Amino acid sequence: MPRAMAFQSTRIIGLVRGLHSDWAFKQLELAAEGVIDFKLDESADPATNLIRIRSMRDVNFDGRWRQLRIGKNFEVTLGE
Repeated sequence: MPRAMAFQSTRIIGLVRGLHSDWAFKQLELAAEGVIDFKLDESADPATNLIRIRSMRDVNFDGRWRQLRIGKNFEVTLGE
């Protein structure tokens, strides 16, 4: 997002796969500095929220899926 870079700001854009064409989705991914995936794993009981960094320019990162834990006060923490 070139405009965000010009203003030295961070912009977070949420996309849901299946709402846009694959071409549009891929173009938005290519324009971004990084892509973070969220998913809900309903195979476990209870269901778990997961997060991973899929891509990030010029930064080393761990791309493994990590569990997001939501506390009673809605505080979110990163699990293993």
